[in-house]
Amino acid sequence: MTEFQSLDFDTMTPADFETYLPEFFANGDGHVSTDPRLQTFLRNNPDCAALVRDLEAIADQARSLFEPTEDQDPSDTVWSNIQNKLKQGVSVSGEDDSPIPQTV
Repeated sequence: MTEFQSLDFDTMTPADFETYLPEFFANGDGHVSTDPRLQTFLRNNPDCAALVRDLEAIADQARSLFEPTEDQDPSDTVWSNIQNKLKQGVSVSGEDDSPIPQTV
């Protein structure tokens, strides 16, 4: 890991930034744009700022894939429809459950 204390954020080039970018993300919990040391650099380098915004959005979306959602179970309507189909003798997929006649 790089010691960020030794970096000169005022003279950092975009190439330097790209070199350290993975470490910035790793140390900043995926939120590089809020690091006060990088504010001037990102303001003066809009392409780097756009890259950071894109990567932060990707990281946020990836994190959200692992968060439980409140509505994981099917709705009551879905269960009711399944129950009605079972009572009617029709498969849930909508196909007839009767055996397929064998032809010789």
